[in-house]
Amino acid sequence: MSGAVLVAGTTSDAGKSVLVAGLCRWLAREGVRVAPFKAQNMSNNSAVTPDGGEIGRAQAVQAAACGLEPSVRFNPVLLKPGGDRSSQVVVLGKVAGEVSAMSYRERKAELMTVVLDTLAGLRADHEAVVCEGAGSPAEINLRATDIANMGLARAAGLPVLVVGDIDRGGVLAHLFGTLALLDPADQALVAGFVVNKFRGDPALLEPGLRQLRELTGRPVHGVLPWREELWLDAEDSLSYAADGVIGRPQAPVGRQWLRVAVVRLPRISNATDVEALACEPGVSVRFVTEPSRLADADLVVLPGSKATVSDLAWLRRTGLADAIAAHDGPVLGVCGGYQMLARSIDDPVESGAGPVPGLGLLDVDVVFEPEKALHRPTGVALGEPVTGYEIHHGRVARRADDLPGLVELPGGEVEGAVRGRVVGTHWHGLLENNGFRRAFLRHVAGLAGRDGFEVAPDTDFAARREAQLDLLGDLVVDHLDTGAVRALLERGAPGGLRVVPPAGAPPVA
Repeated sequence: MSGAVLVAGTTSDAGKSVLVAGLCRWLAREGVRVAPFKAQNMSNNSAVTPDGGEIGRAQAVQAAACGLEPSVRFNPVLLKPGGDRSSQVVVLGKVAGEVSAMSYRERKAELMTVVLDTLAGLRADHEAVVCEGAGSPAEINLRATDIANMGLARAAGLPVLVVGDIDRGGVLAHLFGTLALLDPADQALVAGFVVNKFRGDPALLEPGLRQLRELTGRPVHGVLPWREELWLDAEDSLSYAADGVIGRPQAPVGRQWLRVAVVRLPRISNATDVEALACEPGVSVRFVTEPSRLADADLVVLPGSKATVSDLAWLRRTGLADAIAAHDGPVLGVCGGYQMLARSIDDPVESGAGPVPGLGLLDVDVVFEPEKALHRPTGVALGEPVTGYEIHHGRVARRADDLPGLVELPGGEVEGAVRGRVVGTHWHGLLENNGFRRAFLRHVAGLAGRDGFEVAPDTDFAARREAQLDLLGDLVVDHLDTGAVRALLERGAPGGLRVVPPAGAPPVA
């Protein structure tokens, strides 16, 4: 086998990321040397590669499905929105400036060269590359400068599978309309469809699938069922309810629950940090967006942010800042959330705001530096060995002499800060360390007065993630025409596919 395929979606969050991960796990288990690829990702949920680069977190998870370490080659262009009209651009793992929606178009030609060169290198080094599109390929207003969907497929000769989410409703119209809006040359690469998140009797869906094939000349290569276990490692925070429970809470081991309120910041980043808590029996983790939701929380979490100063101002406007300050239980700040807990923030880089007061719950001062810190450090926290990853411009420029650190680093230095009930750290992924997470939950339960809460002794977050990847691989084997996928990888899109009108034609006057 030697080739590549592009998984496109009718919408954002249609299932592209999980389908790519499932295909990668299936192929890896078949002994195929496979790699993931996403030419351009737009997400504030990112990961750090071993060589200190930054990529979309979904591609790091897809790499794990392949049995590979994350690499900047898997996501050469990453856009990190800092506002409604501007984004930080990360190229091959390193920051390469800020762009607006309009100015970014001017960079597409040079970035397409990077994308195609990177993909060609991956194809030379692997037997198969499973590519993920971005958004929808039918965003015809963006087609002229597209580097992630049909622009990539055309330039690299990739066969395309289009996946749609039936749980949202209207999936047959979405699939048909996506194809029909593409011009004939783009349509020639769309080889088939996949339906995602189906619940119910497949016999009821079959007539619609048959008619879709009659209308388009293309088969539905599989119908993936809804599985409630598939909630870890969401591509971005849009996958979560704005104000709702994360994951599937399990009954407590002891007599009491532990309630965690995670502030859903407007520019939240690496929201997946709290998923490890949500895997614990008896821990209910909920996103919150207004002050009353903190009233009965045992732990309040301020997560990461791509716009720390702006999101801090939002906390103040909504009354959440006062509610956090008044909260008499534990508070955890991660990365941008840690910076918000500081006495002051001086940001000439991300927001250009300069000095602004923080929440003042930790006696540290933060200064933003132009060069982003990208690390995968190790240390000891609460007596447990820990690893994590750092992605931030803000640095702690001053800390009170009597302020304990959270993580002891090799060489005697410390990272993070602890002041009574308030804890802060720049480390993402810290809660994924099983020993630390258990010790931290015991600490939180003690401060919150939850004497009846007991920490489960055997929750293994890494094993949960591996089990989810295996489940995705199983779903591909059981519900997808894997023979057809192999044929696409080996031979590309079949010839003579029907052109479905209007096929990109301008409307008749």
